[in-house]
Amino acid sequence: MSRGLSALFGVAAYFIFLATFLYLVAFVGDIPGVPRTISYGREADVSTAVITDILLIALFGLQHSVMARKGFKQVWTRYIPEPIERSMYVLVTSAILWIMFFFWLPIPTTVWRVENPIGAGMLWALFGLGWLIVLLSTFLINHFELFGLRQVYQNMRGGSAVAPQFRQPFFYKIVRHPLYSGFLIAFWATPLMTAGHLLFAVGMSLYIVVAIGYEEKDLIALFGKDYQDYKSRVGMLSPRFGGK
Repeated sequence: MSRGLSALFGVAAYFIFLATFLYLVAFVGDIPGVPRTISYGREADVSTAVITDILLIALFGLQHSVMARKGFKQVWTRYIPEPIERSMYVLVTSAILWIMFFFWLPIPTTVWRVENPIGAGMLWALFGLGWLIVLLSTFLINHFELFGLRQVYQNMRGGSAVAPQFRQPFFYKIVRHPLYSGFLIAFWATPLMTAGHLLFAVGMSLYIVVAIGYEEKDLIALFGKDYQDYKSRVGMLSPRFGGK
C-alpha cells in the first residue's frame, strides 16, 4: 500500500470511529433522535434479549482484547502494512460497535428511576463527566497515536515508529487507567436504569477489569520495574489513599 493510500485509510478509519464514538454516547445515554439506544429499540422476549446482548458484549470484548495483544499484532502485520495496523484495529472496533448498536435488544424493565430534578441533573452531569474524562485521557496518552493517525503520518513522511515512553501525565498521576474510569462513570451514571442498561453496564465493567489484567501484563513486559513501581503507588480505577 502506498504511503498516500495508507494516510487516506488512516484518516477515514479515524473519522468513522469518531462518528461511532458519538453514536455510542447517544446509545448509552438514550439520547432522543437516534434510531436505537440501550433502552429503546426492537422488542424481544427477555431470554432472547439477555442471550443476544451478552453475546454482543462478549464479541466486543474478544475483538478488543485479542487484537490488542502483541502476539496477534505480529501475525496480523504479516498480512497488512504495519503503519495501518492501528487504523485497522480502530476500524474493526467501529464495525463491532455498529453490530452492537444494530442488534442490541433492550430490556425495558425499570431498575431505578430518579425523578428528582436535582438528583437527575447530578447523574446527567456525571454521565457527561465520564465521557469528558475518556476524551481527555486519550489526548493525555497521545490521541492521534491511539487512533492510528500518527503512525500513517510518520509513514507518509518516511519516518519510523517512535519507541514508547513511560509517562504519567495529569490523570495518570492518580489513576492508572483513567480512560476506563471514565467509561465506568458514563456507563453507570443514569437517572433511568433499565434492566438492559444494567446488563450492559455489568458486562462492560467485567470486561474492563479483565482487559486491564491483560493490558498491565503487556505494560510490565514493556516498561519493567518502572511500571511495577507505578502500579504499587497508584490506584487502578480510582485514587489510592493511605499509602500502598
